[in-house]
Amino acid sequence: MSHLNTEPNFQNPDDFYEALIDTHHDLSDEQSQMLNARLILLLSNHIGDMDVLREAMAFARADV
Repeated sequence: MSHLNTEPNFQNPDDFYEALIDTHHDLSDEQSQMLNARLILLLSNHIGDMDVLREAMAFARADV
């Protein structure tokens, strides 16, 4: 059974952040929300493990 990795796992987190911001460039708020939803679904499909996905959802919601 896999577990959610919450430890830093990027070789260069600034590159990821820059790519994410660039992906949203020139989009309306509605388009950005749609992009985020599609990205979440794509990455969730890639992970594919419901235990890990539930753990991620609970972790993300914990401080909201």
